[in-house]
Amino acid sequence: MIAFIDKMRDRFGVELVCRVMRQAEVGFLTARGYRAAKARPASARQLRDELLIPEITRLHAENYGVRKMHALLRRQGWAIGRDQTGRLMRLAGVRGVKRSKKVFTTKPDSANEKPKDLVQRRFTADAPRRLWVADVTNVATWSGFAYVAFVTDVFSRRIVGWNVASTLKADILPLQALNMAAWAADGNLNGLVHHADHGSNYLAVVYTDRIEELGATPRREPSATVSTTRWLRPSTGSTRPN
Repeated sequence: MIAFIDKMRDRFGVELVCRVMRQAEVGFLTARGYRAAKARPASARQLRDELLIPEITRLHAENYGVRKMHALLRRQGWAIGRDQTGRLMRLAGVRGVKRSKKVFTTKPDSANEKPKDLVQRRFTADAPRRLWVADVTNVATWSGFAYVAFVTDVFSRRIVGWNVASTLKADILPLQALNMAAWAADGNLNGLVHHADHGSNYLAVVYTDRIEELGATPRREPSATVSTTRWLRPSTGSTRPN
């Protein structure tokens, strides 16, 4: 309130600003209250803020967030809480670097032709072993990222095959999940449609050939051009397990 009146007083006058604002916002200062606040000596909190805000601004040049800033100020002898650190950082107009939590496993090449979607986004099946959907996700561990490939039967919504590996290579990660699912189905996948994304691990020849060898139909048509992908490292901002 004080800062707002300071900004508007030369243009409208203190009395007019206070009178208008009290009609719009309950509890706004009166002109007398404003003058009393301006004449009042600075509080201990205000003086402390005036000392800490420049220090926080200086330290922020080293890319400290609230947690690191709080720990650093404590090490330098300031008796300050974490919430107070966050409040002062906001007053100083600084904040920590926000890292993306999204992890990319593959990035399709938009210049190449995409495989045809044989299911037309209709993920339903009238019986088991009619439509399988495959995908890859990642799990953060203390030793780094582990990648998990799984195959889901759309009819039962059950994971019928899975594999965990430290690499995304087609012959190591998703192919073993497919082999597990095929083994559980006694190797008979005649009439089954296999659906996956545009990742190169699912469009690799070793993977699509295995699908056809088992009697299933891969997502792409035989004449479709296989797209290439560029491997990306997982984001370092993902949360590690406690």
